[in-house]
Amino acid sequence: MQPSKIFQSEEVVIVNIGKRGLTEGVLNEIDNVLRARGVVKVKLLKSFRESTGLTREEVAEMLAKALNAEVIGVRGFVIALRREKGKRRA
Repeated sequence: MQPSKIFQSEEVVIVNIGKRGLTEGVLNEIDNVLRARGVVKVKLLKSFRESTGLTREEVAEMLAKALNAEVIGVRGFVIALRREKGKRRA
């Protein structure tokens, strides 16, 4: 799937990151979706953005590193990640 199509697709699972931030539970949920589907959209909620001083790109890099995934793109406050199906995070 092309990067521009991923942001438009309603079939791709969306995981929200809220005021609790990047907890182990959130990372596990994103990891499960990546393992099952190979692609996920992560939405940064306003409560998360206000509680951290991180840019969208910094969060995308952190997620990619923690989940052994590739950042497809960042649009607005949505980050698209891709990883080979069945592969686990490091």
